[in-house]
Amino acid sequence: MKKIAVSNQKGGVGKTTTAVNLAAALAYKGKKVLLVDADPQGNASSGVGITRDSDTVTLYDCLINPENSPKSIIRTKYRNLSVIPSSGNLSAAEIELADEDEREFFLKKTLQAIDENFDFIIIDSPPALGMLTINIMTAADSVLIPIQCEYYALEGLAQLINTISMIKKTSNPHLEIEGILGTMYDKRTNLSQEVLSEVKKHFQDKVYSTYIPRNVRISEAPSFGEPIIKYDITSQGAKAYFDLATEVIKNNKEVK
Repeated sequence: MKKIAVSNQKGGVGKTTTAVNLAAALAYKGKKVLLVDADPQGNASSGVGITRDSDTVTLYDCLINPENSPKSIIRTKYRNLSVIPSSGNLSAAEIELADEDEREFFLKKTLQAIDENFDFIIIDSPPALGMLTINIMTAADSVLIPIQCEYYALEGLAQLINTISMIKKTSNPHLEIEGILGTMYDKRTNLSQEVLSEVKKHFQDKVYSTYIPRNVRISEAPSFGEPIIKYDITSQGAKAYFDLATEVIKNNKEVK
C-alpha cells in the first residue's frame, strides 16, 4: 500500500482537485483507492458525491479515537474508490491535539487501524502548516506537490520543501517527494513553460511529464459532486488525470 499526501501550503493550486481526480483515475484503472479528506473544508468528500449527516463518522472521530477508523470508510458510487470524509470539526482537532503526547502520530494510528486492502491512500491536505499537515506528512510515504504554473509558485514550493525536510528530521525519516505536478497550465503563455522549466532544473525527474491544463470542465465537475472522469471523460482535463495516474502507477510498480 502506498500513502500519498497531496499537499501545498499555498492555496488555489488545484490541490483538492488533484487529490479527487487522481484517486478517481487510479480507481478507474483498477487500483483499490481510499481518499482521505483531511481538509476541514470537506471539498474532497463532496467532490466524489459524499454528503454527511449527523451520524456520519468522519476523520475527526478517527483522530479522537482510531478505533472509529473502519466505521468511517464510505464506499463511493465509483468502483474501487472509498473515502474517509471530513467535517468542520476537523479544525477543532488542531487545538485538541496540541497538548497531547505524540500528537503528530494520530493520523498514522488512524490509518494503521484500517484493515481494508487498499493499493493507494490519497490524502487531501489543508493549505496551511498546522498540526493536521504535520500529522498527514508523518503518516504518508510521500508527498505529491501540485504547483500552479505562475510566478509565485516557486516561492510556495520552497516553503513546502522546508516543511518536508523538517518532518523527515522529526517524525518521518522515510518521507519522500512523490512528484511535482504543474497545474492550471496555459500553453498560450510563456510563463507556464518557464515555471515548469525552472522547477525541472531543481527537481529533474521528480517533475511529472503530465501537466494539468486550464480546463473549464475540471472547474465545473465539483459542483456536480463528480470527478472529471465521470463528469466529462472526453475532456482534456480527464485525459490529463488519466495520464497522471499512469505515471503514478509506473513509479510505484511495487504496489500491486
